[in-house]
Amino acid sequence: MNTLLLECQDLVKLFPGVRALDGVGLRLTAGSVHALLGENGAGKSTLIKVLTGVHSPDGGTLTWCGEPVRPRSPLEAARTGIGVVHQERNLIPGFSVAENITLQKPPSRHGLVDYAAMTEPAVACLTELGVDLDPDRPVRELSVAQQQLVEIAKALYTESRVLLLDEPTASLSPEETERLFGVVRRLADRGACVVFVSHRLEEVFAVCDTVTVLRDGRSVLESSPLAEHSHDDIVSLMVGRAHAAARMRPRTVDRSAAPALELTAVATAGGHRDIGLTVRPGEIVGLYGLVGAGRSELVRAVLGLDRITAGEVRVHGRPARISSPRQALHEFGIGYVTENRKEEGVFLEQPIVRNITVTVWKRLARVLGFVPAGDEREVAQDLVDRLGIRTAGLAQHAGELSGGNQQKVSLAKWLAADTRLLIVDEPTVGVDVRTKHAFHELIWDLAHDGLPVLLISSDLGEMVTLADRVVVMADRRIRGEVDNDRDYDRMSGRIIRLIHGRDAARP
Repeated sequence: MNTLLLECQDLVKLFPGVRALDGVGLRLTAGSVHALLGENGAGKSTLIKVLTGVHSPDGGTLTWCGEPVRPRSPLEAARTGIGVVHQERNLIPGFSVAENITLQKPPSRHGLVDYAAMTEPAVACLTELGVDLDPDRPVRELSVAQQQLVEIAKALYTESRVLLLDEPTASLSPEETERLFGVVRRLADRGACVVFVSHRLEEVFAVCDTVTVLRDGRSVLESSPLAEHSHDDIVSLMVGRAHAAARMRPRTVDRSAAPALELTAVATAGGHRDIGLTVRPGEIVGLYGLVGAGRSELVRAVLGLDRITAGEVRVHGRPARISSPRQALHEFGIGYVTENRKEEGVFLEQPIVRNITVTVWKRLARVLGFVPAGDEREVAQDLVDRLGIRTAGLAQHAGELSGGNQQKVSLAKWLAADTRLLIVDEPTVGVDVRTKHAFHELIWDLAHDGLPVLLISSDLGEMVTLADRVVVMADRRIRGEVDNDRDYDRMSGRIIRLIHGRDAARP
């Protein structure tokens, strides 16, 4: 089935001082799963906004089934047959699951919304996804992964013939990702075109059959069969050159050193029991598990954001009863790069200089608490240069930065405070290939210089790249740990066996 559904030719989109799209071409055919790839800033988001009517193009043509089309709003695009699931969820927290799914086309009776009739189509969409959710449950009570699946069910309900999925697996477990892939393939088999936007190239090669690559607002590869290109080919097209593997400095971990962080028989109010964990100086310990395993919740308890009900936490050899992240930083030297950078990691409406120095104002303060602006700028500029943060200047608001640069700012504020133990939660979700490699090198170099790092990541490839040991969690318990030999196939097999309760030592 090669029916052409949507075609873009020579699309141009201009913003003040920026040519966001510069002659982009795209052909989307029925029955295909089409990868749309590119680094942050390549033009993917702008293209999606043009296709869905958020932006009007300044040049070029759009055709739908051979007829000219120019959606003026997302609702008009949806009525045409173009649906989108954004990376940032677009749900109404106080509405039920069924209300959110049917929001764009609510069933009606005698001119009024028929709430009783919402349940059946909502359940049908959830069933197609293999999701068991109460349709009457408010969305605010759902986990991040469940909300993402509601977003996808919402798109299924509108019967989109072209469905744009923007980083759809960022918050999903491997099992949920596989379930989503099954849905994507079924949609393609039914004649839809699914456009899959992801920085996880292993997922792209697992589910997609055609590919378009954008770089600097241009399509450098247009609607090409994916089977004709290797992983390295795609990376080279995205970054404009062959991307060398991350050059990690050789390092060893002294396993006899006293732990920087030690948890013994820890239990929490969130349901963790008998947690034992150590992180030594210069060591990267990975904490891996499926969504709901309790990894982030365990860390939040250590930082005083949830209650520890039993056991002992020791930091740098000292018993630690931590009541807040502020105490964790100032008394024990613990820095925490949160996975939720937009709500917890950075102050979006504040300049970069303030975001970076917020952890050291007390140290910089002079008489009467006055913080000299020059001292702030010196600290911030040093870290901007060190981390390669791409910015128009220290006065630029953090909300104006790309996701990868926001994450670097979030890390910079902890480095400014001379952190002696770093906890990093999902450091590279939603960032491009080049930024991901840069983060890996940065975290590795911090550990090389002696900083103990506790790394939480749902990206198994990232875990195998970075961690010295991988501690595996499931159902808020530790199932075991494995020393990382950096052989992906062997490591992934051992980790998955531990998650499912089988002996990781088996070949």
